[in-house]
Amino acid sequence: MYDQPRPNASQTAMTFEQMLERVRYEGAYPTRERAAEAVHHVLAALGRQLTGDERVDLAQCLPVEAALTLTAQIPDTRHLTGWGFVKDLAARTGATPATARWDTGAVLTTVARLAGPDLLARILHRLPEGYALLFGQAELRRPEPAPA
Repeated sequence: MYDQPRPNASQTAMTFEQMLERVRYEGAYPTRERAAEAVHHVLAALGRQLTGDERVDLAQCLPVEAALTLTAQIPDTRHLTGWGFVKDLAARTGATPATARWDTGAVLTTVARLAGPDLLARILHRLPEGYALLFGQAELRRPEPAPA
């Protein structure tokens, strides 16, 4: 069985170069190379956390180079919260948690724009709590299950 392309409610299509420029602007990075480094690290980390149809659909929204970084990762069995994601990224890259959080915000706000609101809502529903802020969205509490 082959995956069929799904309609994409993406806000805008971007080339990889345009994506790097957007991330460079969002993160106030001095060079395109620094923005590319942030994109690679953050999308690789996201690729370790995101699974299922949301992973496939997000890859379809991204420029090819970014999609390859996302999908080249084997999903991790540990599901990290948003803060855990930032701490893990900092540990893997040798950055401070503050720098990792900055990089994450610069990249994921651009990813959110490419994904569009419907896919972004599905992605946030699949991930543990704490990711909405990383994508530049309000963090809404999930309803607690009623006691039986």
